[in-house]
Amino acid sequence: MLTAGIDVGAKTVKLVLAADGQVKGKIILPAGQDAAAAVAGAWDGLDAAPGQMERIIATGLGKASVKEASGFVSEIAAAARGARALYPEALCVVEVGAEEGRAVRISPEGKVTDSIINEKCAAGAGAFAESMARALEVSLEEFGRLSLESSGKVAMNAQCAVFAESELVALLHNNTPKQDMAKAVLEAMSERITSMVRRIGLAEPLVLIGGLARNVGFVQCLNAGLKTQVMVPDQPEIVGAFGAALLGAEGGFAQNLEDLDQ
Repeated sequence: MLTAGIDVGAKTVKLVLAADGQVKGKIILPAGQDAAAAVAGAWDGLDAAPGQMERIIATGLGKASVKEASGFVSEIAAAARGARALYPEALCVVEVGAEEGRAVRISPEGKVTDSIINEKCAAGAGAFAESMARALEVSLEEFGRLSLESSGKVAMNAQCAVFAESELVALLHNNTPKQDMAKAVLEAMSERITSMVRRIGLAEPLVLIGGLARNVGFVQCLNAGLKTQVMVPDQPEIVGAFGAALLGAEGGFAQNLEDLDQ
């Protein structure tokens, strides 16, 4: 059975084709202002068509824009299923995307037992790191690498992106090394995510997914905060879409959005 999982996030659209529990095709495109158009572009990019799929399962903040969907799953369910497919021993999943972060507890049998979402504060999401990187006039990739070179300690009191940017500007005027500021920002972000994980109870192994999983500085800070070594997939951004595709094959989805158990 060939199924498709489409994860429509705030910044990107991820389309994964799966069969026999394996990824058969994948693509990531900017969501832009028109998510439906981005989804159409993803199909074109894979040289595939909705009619070729047995089922198409949508997830993500913009899942309602996937008109060709035959079913829907929550972001929590998709993250848990995708993570367990890659790491069968995983008992906890942390996903940090552009606009929100979430932590999910999974039972040894693979069922979601608890979850928590940080959707009100940008300090727990990738957009916060992007805005801070812009304030330091470096790329997001360089931002993560800079933090690894930090040799000092800078206290970040602001947890809001707006106030934190002002704080960074003041630190720049005081000639604070960019390395130390980058480390401070990522520590502040990891502290928020660490707090979420502790609220549902840390269970190891823990899998980190989402775009921020590619930030080496954030991964290091999260490891230090949780006193563990998180597992990071080769392509952490597509795990949710992969999970959606797998749930499509297994029948673990809602046919209508209003029936979806969030």
